[in-house]
Parts: sequence; C-alpha cells; structure tokens
Amino acid sequence: MFNFIVSNYNYWIYIVLMMIGFYAMIGKRNLVKKIIGMNLFQTAIILFFISTAAKKGGTLPIIEHGHGHGAHAIQAAAYINPLPHVLMLTAIVVMVSTLGVALAIVIAIYKRHHTLEENEILWQQK
Repeated sequence: MFNFIVSNYNYWIYIVLMMIGFYAMIGKRNLVKKIIGMNLFQTAIILFFISTAAKKGGTLPIIEHGHGHGAHAIQAAAYINPLPHVLMLTAIVVMVSTLGVALAIVIAIYKRHHTLEENEILWQQK
C-alpha cells in the first residue's frame, strides 16, 4: 500500500490541489478568493491530464524516416500520446479566458457594491 502511494505521489498532489481549490470555491466568502480557488482547481485538473499522458521510455510521435525509408515497422506503443497535451493547451486558453471574465465581473460588482464579500452583497440585495 505504501509503495502505491509513493509511486503515484503526483496524483496525490493533484488531488490535494483540487480539494484546496474546491474548498476555496465553496467555503470562502470573498469573491477574489473564490476565483483563485477556481483557478487552482483548473490548474490541478490540467496537470492531472498531462501526467496521465506521460510514459516511461516513450518517445515523441515523430517518424524519423519517411515513407519506406526504414526497414523496421512503427510500434505505436513506444510513442507518447500527444492528444492530452493538445487538449490541455485548449483548456489553458479556456482557463485564462474564464479568469479574465471572472475578474471583469468582480470589478463590476465592486464598483456597484463597494465590497467583494458575498455576505455583504447578498445583504444589500434585500
């Protein structure tokens, strides 16, 4: 059991980061802290997906010799899967966009209510 935990330490770190981000989104009352928690949660998910694509002894999926110039057959199991990396590049763009929109909304809320505390904003609404 201990070997399993130690050998997969990166996954445990990602889980801890996700839970810290989730706690910040749910438990904190300040809107900026909620945004930081959301960003931490998204970053942990991106790191998780990138680490699942890693393979010990794997090489880049680039064929060194073109069509018919090599006598050996291509072994797909020897290559690293590039799809998770490409998808996570897209997720990073979405994460940055989400962060920008969230910060713009927080600025608008602050201009209107002069506070970023959720309790005070809800109290002013009543």
